[in-house]
Amino acid sequence: PALSLMSHPLCHPQLEGLCSFLQLSTCPEPFLVRFCSWLLALSPDLSYTSAAILAEQLFLRRVLSLTQPPSRHLMAALTSFCSKYSHPFCRVLVAAVLQEPGEGAEQTKLMCELVEECLEPHSVQLVLSQVLEVPLSEKLLPVLQAVLGRQEVLPPELLDLLVLTLCQQAPAFATSLSYAKLVTAVLTVYQSQVS
Repeated sequence: PALSLMSHPLCHPQLEGLCSFLQLSTCPEPFLVRFCSWLLALSPDLSYTSAAILAEQLFLRRVLSLTQPPSRHLMAALTSFCSKYSHPFCRVLVAAVLQEPGEGAEQTKLMCELVEECLEPHSVQLVLSQVLEVPLSEKLLPVLQAVLGRQEVLPPELLDLLVLTLCQQAPAFATSLSYAKLVTAVLTVYQSQVS
């Protein structure tokens, strides 16, 4: 019954209350995989807001607390949810990871893997714009590299912002090999658009 409710419009407190009742943020990961499969089968699709709430309830705590690579169950749940609701997922999860202080090595690796293998092109652009909204750090360079690895066509304004950011940050990364690789990748992938 709870699952059928999710295919109908619910106000935010109702959906958050339902998530709390089902203990989705702490449910066992094998159940999480099954739950995501059920979500993908719902008709009509979840609204953007409902998908964002579920992304937060299902994954935020788990992703932010990673200290080792995600289990295969968590990765399966993440990729299945991303396959249908990548935009709200990025708005919730990527934003939270970017704002998290510290190195966040496992979170960065996870973001790179999702960018490389799961996200739709428009969501890859969203990740890039989110990264460019925060101060660039060594932790974020692999994410930018993963975005460039997709070789997506970028809107001119987003490409301009990327180039401008890299130029402005050059002094801070004078000794960074990752930064040098990133600049080389930009010049290679977008050579016809970068002067």
